[in-house]
Amino acid sequence: MRKVAVIGMGHVGATAAFILFTHGVADELVLLDKNETKCRAEWGDLRDTLGRNDFYVNVKWGDWKELADADLIITAFGDVAASITTGDRFAEFPINTKNAVEVGQKIKDSGFKGVIINISNPCDVVTSILQKVTGLPKSQVFGTGTFLDTSRMQRVVGEKLGQDPRNVSGFNLGEHGSSQFTAWSTVWVNNRPAKDLFNEAEKEEMDRLSKDNAFMVGKGKGYTCYAVATCAVRLARAVFSDAKFYGPTSCYVESLGTYIGYPSIVGKHGVEEVPVLDLPADEQDKLEASAKKLKDSLASLE
Repeated sequence: MRKVAVIGMGHVGATAAFILFTHGVADELVLLDKNETKCRAEWGDLRDTLGRNDFYVNVKWGDWKELADADLIITAFGDVAASITTGDRFAEFPINTKNAVEVGQKIKDSGFKGVIINISNPCDVVTSILQKVTGLPKSQVFGTGTFLDTSRMQRVVGEKLGQDPRNVSGFNLGEHGSSQFTAWSTVWVNNRPAKDLFNEAEKEEMDRLSKDNAFMVGKGKGYTCYAVATCAVRLARAVFSDAKFYGPTSCYVESLGTYIGYPSIVGKHGVEEVPVLDLPADEQDKLEASAKKLKDSLASLE
């Protein structure tokens, strides 16, 4: 029995719940939100799908006590419009740092002992607060982080070469925000390194395109939802299948002293290992600068 709770029934949380429901990832699904009318509506809409869905899912809503025996929580609370209108994911900082404390305390009070995957922005900061407030091991609390930024990079590089994005390996690292960057030393396409495929101008252009697309989508729709919700569910699958999946998440990196976008191995216990990357000096400098920004932001709350 795989029991998943989604906290936050905005566009992202509702999309994540729909994917979990339609893809048979969860056997039991709990929906939670401050807006009980919206939460109940999403619950009703999903239940009306049961007669046509490929999987039976027991859907519940509104009861925080249901977290006690849940296996996994996806947190997706916040006000995405703040990020979209400003072009800065840190616009949600004053909103979601408070939300994270409130939600984290409710999770702790429920007796939850499972894995938390955070989507809420600023992702790395919120993930850190959730871990601190819940008191769960750092390995059991992680975020989507640069998993999404990496996917965008893979799509742009794939299009540039006429390749399936899944043929592109490598990572975007750092904050899920303005200081994240493509670690080109890690990028390979069909067993060929990026240094043999692109010049510096092409790399800079692809960096720009992958970053700009998020805000193009957001300004057109008023929000983004499909890509990040898919990332969260992919990570949830890795937990449930004990996949030992290797990919970037917002995980705690001991050498940097913070949660940050960095490759990790995800299995049934959450982040089970954070292998060390051997980065060139310029990329290591960017990573450390990004980590400093995150640590300074957290320090401002103390």
